Amino acid sequence: MALARTALHGIVFVAILTRFAYSDVLPPAAGVTVHVDLEYVVLDNGIVQLTLSKPGGSITGVKYHGLDNVMEVNNTEDRRGYWDLVWNPSDRDSGIFDIILGTEFDVVQQDANQVEVSFRTQWDPSRGGNLVPLNIDKRFVMLRGSSGFYTYAIYEHLQGWPDFNLGETRVAFKLRNDKFHYMAIADNRQRIMPMPQDREAGRSQKLDYSEAVRLTNPINATLRGEVDDKYQYSSENKDSMVHGWISSDPSVGFWVITPSNEFKSGGPVRQDLTSHVGPTSLATFVSSHYAGDDILPRVTNGEYWKKVFGPVFIYLNSDSTKSDPKLLWEDAKKQAGVEEGSWPYKFPASEDFQKSEQRGSVSGRLLVVDEPVNNASVNGNAAFVGLASPGEAGSWQKESKGYQFWVRADAKGMFFIKNVRTGVYNLYAWVPGFLGDYKSSVNITVTSGNHIDLGNLVYNPPRDGPTLWEIGIPDRSAAEFFVPDPYPYYINRLYVNHPDRFRQYGLWERYADLYPDQDLMYTVGVSDYKKDWFYAHVTRKNGQASYQATTWQIKFPLSDVHRTGTYKLRLALASAVLSELQVRFNNQTVQPAHFTTGLIGRDNSIARHGIHGLYWLFSIDVESSWLLEDDNIIFLTQTRSETPFQGVMYDYIRLEAPA
Repeated sequence: MALARTALHGIVFVAILTRFAYSDVLPPAAGVTVHVDLEYVVLDNGIVQLTLSKPGGSITGVKYHGLDNVMEVNNTEDRRGYWDLVWNPSDRDSGIFDIILGTEFDVVQQDANQVEVSFRTQWDPSRGGNLVPLNIDKRFVMLRGSSGFYTYAIYEHLQGWPDFNLGETRVAFKLRNDKFHYMAIADNRQRIMPMPQDREAGRSQKLDYSEAVRLTNPINATLRGEVDDKYQYSSENKDSMVHGWISSDPSVGFWVITPSNEFKSGGPVRQDLTSHVGPTSLATFVSSHYAGDDILPRVTNGEYWKKVFGPVFIYLNSDSTKSDPKLLWEDAKKQAGVEEGSWPYKFPASEDFQKSEQRGSVSGRLLVVDEPVNNASVNGNAAFVGLASPGEAGSWQKESKGYQFWVRADAKGMFFIKNVRTGVYNLYAWVPGFLGDYKSSVNITVTSGNHIDLGNLVYNPPRDGPTLWEIGIPDRSAAEFFVPDPYPYYINRLYVNHPDRFRQYGLWERYADLYPDQDLMYTVGVSDYKKDWFYAHVTRKNGQASYQATTWQIKFPLSDVHRTGTYKLRLALASAVLSELQVRFNNQTVQPAHFTTGLIGRDNSIARHGIHGLYWLFSIDVESSWLLEDDNIIFLTQTRSETPFQGVMYDYIRLEAPA
């Protein structure tokens, strides 16, 4: 396959000369034109034609490679491609869903190489609580020779305006369901998808979790008996750079490419929706998925707030041979790499989007000292290192009002964070294989064109004394624990013999099958956490709609109890869903419990097939009087039991001897 690469406005465009061709011989790239009439704005570069409503700024049409419109023409024009948000005034709990429609239109840049258009909406105080108190400027950009278009938006809340909470904001794309049937979100997560009609009554059975259905009479009979749930296709931020759909006739791909996660919330391993039945593709910037309301932006006390979301790139490609949809996927991945390498883009006309020369960089080396006695250090190999708004250690996972910049350290713990927007940050880090969170002791101020070398940084993970025993791997995930096979009638064939087997529906119900009468009992030194520790500590169904609390046991020996020292139990959770975990030592009925987390967590990761949500770490002082010489038992009781979806997922448990 021959490739031609040309640089246009700082963007590398890949023209595929053989298999992916707009014609057998590529003509010179046409200039970009914009046509404005009373109701529509049309951007055209000879490859893609984008039609937008005026002044609303909804995507009403995308014409490409023989398809007059890749968007779902049976939807109303404002429900094909659109920016939306969910918000609520600070004194109201229920969210308000709004499609963001502009009231003012402008062509902000126009020449043969580039067109950028703006659709603005200004907050009107006379609307009171019926309109989100934001000025929003949606932008669409088309470049010469580019097989697609870009979109981004600037949200601004002026000082003194009403307080509000932002529950969700995203760009949604609804494609033609008579054409786009094959979805791809990763190398090993691709498949023919159900039709949207398959989720309706008469063709499906609703399951306990509202977004999930079992296909009973799908249009494509080969999908009969499978479960469809959009959350089965969620991805972590670091893994969701490109996803989309493929039409077989004509062979056309539609891809959402997110070249940077700096404007997303919650850090690199935060999960969210990607593409799902519709056919729908999303670029989600803010939501409570896999985190709960704690992660949502809350604009309070009349503060000033502004943030740029995007740009994201909507890429279209085609395959004249129609031989294999994975060829279009591979090309989309290459284009995603091109877009990532071009970040930050040079072309956005808004001054609020900082270009490369306006940004700074930060570097350093992270070392880990986990042995307080000998003070020996190890390299922070593969550490996640990032800059985010100042806060407490670990606060980045609930941060969404500012920007975040994350990299992985190399084997020596070295890291280089480039293209950082100007501002004040803390440096945060966490290291797979070690507990807890690192935070820099001082704020870091990034200025334009400036590089900051932090030198050697030392992280001391939580530890008081030597390890007596441990369960799991401290990596903020429950993936290493036992994930059962799904019920045959709850299957999604994509995840059979798949590394992400935890994405099957209904796995929480398997706990009662495996432990119908007695709860899980784990014996240190005998049991194997890969086989004997269930992936989620859930409730047990004991009636038609009744559930009971469950108590797990950890049995371990102690040959000699230090009566003058304090032991430490490190309890790291990968997820918590409306749960309260109580811990007792050698007495299951003692009141109050020796330790309780209190009610924690709303990340909903159990029901939504995530193997983690928000990370929690509890360090519990264990009095020596609670322990016995010889055999001991720790009782872990998850007390909340109103639904089948409540529970916790453990990350790692460790008992330390006194220092």
